[in-house]
Amino acid sequence: MWRRSASFILDNRNAAPPQPPAAAKPDTLTLSSAPPPTAATDDHPPPRSFPMADALQSPNPNISAYYQTRAAHHGVVTSDWLAQAQAAVGPRSVEGGDGSSSAADSGGVGGGGGGGVGRPFSVIDEFNNWRKQPDLAEAVAAIRALAAVIRNSEATTMMELEIELKKASDSLKAWDTTSISLTAGCDLFMRYVTRTSALEYEEFNSAKSRLIERAEKFGEISQKARRIIAMLSQDFIFDGCTILVHGFSRVVLEVLKTAVQNKKVFRVFCTEGRPDRSGLRLANELAKLDVPVKILIDSAVAYTMDEVDMVLVGADGVVESGGIINLMGTYQIALVAHSMNKPVYVAAESYKFARLYPLDQKDMAPALRPIDFGVPIPSKVEVETSARDYTPPQYLTLLFTDLGVLTPSVVSDELIQLYL
Repeated sequence: MWRRSASFILDNRNAAPPQPPAAAKPDTLTLSSAPPPTAATDDHPPPRSFPMADALQSPNPNISAYYQTRAAHHGVVTSDWLAQAQAAVGPRSVEGGDGSSSAADSGGVGGGGGGGVGRPFSVIDEFNNWRKQPDLAEAVAAIRALAAVIRNSEATTMMELEIELKKASDSLKAWDTTSISLTAGCDLFMRYVTRTSALEYEEFNSAKSRLIERAEKFGEISQKARRIIAMLSQDFIFDGCTILVHGFSRVVLEVLKTAVQNKKVFRVFCTEGRPDRSGLRLANELAKLDVPVKILIDSAVAYTMDEVDMVLVGADGVVESGGIINLMGTYQIALVAHSMNKPVYVAAESYKFARLYPLDQKDMAPALRPIDFGVPIPSKVEVETSARDYTPPQYLTLLFTDLGVLTPSVVSDELIQLYL
């Protein structure tokens, strides 16, 4: 079973626009307040200008940059974890605050680290500037940064512009090779923006203008994706249901917020999401909405599954088989739910659809994160630090996407359409 939905569904909807996030209030649970890593500032300029192809890499190659960002934005972590993250990224800039700086005000032109007078444009700095916004997905930040590359390009031919755009895309993907959504977002952007042959026969300036229009449109579609998913998923949330969620997912939170706005009555079980305890953040956000919430330790999933009506999770990436790659523990939750005939729903934006086909848990690049057990661990003891696992499609019921509500078997067809 699957449904189609046009991307203009939001434009024809008379619902009130989402309210801006309120000022942070003291929560009952301790949250990380560390700002996300930023690029070099005017007070601390880089020692030299790097070519775009040799752009900066992830601050700490031993820890996935994706999970460093998650911790900075919404992780609930220990002081030891924060100390490691702080040491990994070095000095941080406090300018820009909430991320609504020049990139947001000027459409992203020079909004990143290259905004200083006389300093060259850097796609990595632009990406980092957009990434400071907690509600903006990493892939969307990359899409906005690539759009800025086109606007700031000094190329005089389409070939030069495409080569420059390709180098920028490769630089972003190399920044964190473990981020599936970042790689998929860059690849989809390149396909969407440059796949028209008509551009080869137009005058260069008009062709460049069309590329910028396409880039901006793709960015807008990507930012609308979360709201579209939230609206499409409402038919599956019924009054009196109990929903099990795992870790923190912005799109899952949007789905549940929309259900609250629709006056639906339900309760939520949040797993703790060890080792960074990201599930506590989701529990706090739901408590602010007056949703009944219970926090579970991760090992209590099977114990409480008989009380659950459905499982709802996000995804770091959706692969060609229709399976998902997500926070560690998703696979075992899906196994338990499947054995007890509980539906497992996945909420994921289409820019997370990746041309990957993992055959087992080890058939993908590991995304590492530090783990604090609260006690010293002998050096001879090996610790599993992988941050995510792969859930095969046979354990998933439906995927809520901005392309519609899909069965896992339809994902490969959608990927073909996306990359045509």
